[in-house]
Amino acid sequence: MKNKILGSALMIAGTTIGAGMLAMPLTSAGMGFGMTLVLLVGLWLLLTYTGLLFMEVYQTARQQDVGVASLAEQYFGIVGRVLATFSLLVLLYALLSAYITGGGSLLSGLLPQIIDEQTTLKVGILLFTLILGTFVVVGIKSVDGLTRLLFIGKIVAFVFVLLMMLPKAKLENLTAVPLDNLLVISAVPIFFTSYGFHVIMGSINSYLEADIKKIRLAILVGTLIPLVAYVLWQLATHGVLTQSEFVALLSQDPTLNGLVKATSHITGSTILGEMVRIFSALALITSFLGVAMGIFEGVGDLLKRFELPNTRGVLTPLTFIPPLAFAMFYPDGFIYALGWAGLLFAFYGLILPIGLAWKARQLHPNLPYRVAGGNAALIVAFVMGVIIMVIPFLMQNGILPQVAG
Repeated sequence: MKNKILGSALMIAGTTIGAGMLAMPLTSAGMGFGMTLVLLVGLWLLLTYTGLLFMEVYQTARQQDVGVASLAEQYFGIVGRVLATFSLLVLLYALLSAYITGGGSLLSGLLPQIIDEQTTLKVGILLFTLILGTFVVVGIKSVDGLTRLLFIGKIVAFVFVLLMMLPKAKLENLTAVPLDNLLVISAVPIFFTSYGFHVIMGSINSYLEADIKKIRLAILVGTLIPLVAYVLWQLATHGVLTQSEFVALLSQDPTLNGLVKATSHITGSTILGEMVRIFSALALITSFLGVAMGIFEGVGDLLKRFELPNTRGVLTPLTFIPPLAFAMFYPDGFIYALGWAGLLFAFYGLILPIGLAWKARQLHPNLPYRVAGGNAALIVAFVMGVIIMVIPFLMQNGILPQVAG
């Protein structure tokens, strides 16, 4: 596999695998491993499919280095651009604010106390953003290099966690059936955001110079890595903990920390908790890099559209100052926005690429590359996208059961 393809695949995987992966077993507690596996594979197929749709539509782009919002305007006019830009930037600014807060908190724990805890936290947030933001500003090649290094660390930590947990897995735990079949439906919106690599498709297209074969390989490899990691992690946690232990865990401490305590107790090792924390930190950093790169590309695409300066000196403050300000002074604003992140991603990662592909196929019937499945697959994927967007409202109204996320 050539160097850039591997780098692109790791950027896709790095953006996809976040620290939230470790809390996924809490969401699937009442589902059992069997249905969790079905859900993971089904959503991988759906979101890999829509990622490939973006690639298909990029064949028709007027310029090689345009963002997804420019494609949306090309096919749906200014309304398409506004919807694509709004959904992308609100989603990414909210995520980046959360990553900055989390990363700053981790870093502040390593710093000597400056005046008081709040001041130390703010210094940690600033340093975290400054250090890692520099890689994004330098360009995608530097993000590629850092992601490769961090990915090795993530793999080592993850393998260590699995080696401690998998020997404790029991077959009777893995064959448990769902406590409530509706829990599987409720878990869909939370699980599907775990395949959210679509925000860097514009950057990947430019980095691989719009080469269809290279981009396709990068997407397939880059999404298979998270799928394998998710399945192994669920296999370990579902195998170690019985369903009754899962439910008890949720009632006592429905957080990642509670899961770490329970698994540490069962494996008899305090090292496990520390390895989970290391993995969480590395996963948070690689997700930060991917999301920041997505904003950099999205804002640059917007400025280019209106013929405004889009140099790195202009893009840097527009990328980092809004989420940094909210992380330091108004965290509740973006925490509220994060509550709608799943809905925004459902539009950006499902509805938008399906709509673009539908229009592109009408206007360009002889494209060199078409994603398999034809228009029938587009319709099925669209229906699934609408259902995913409706599920949170059904949960709010008590029609579907609540799950942890």
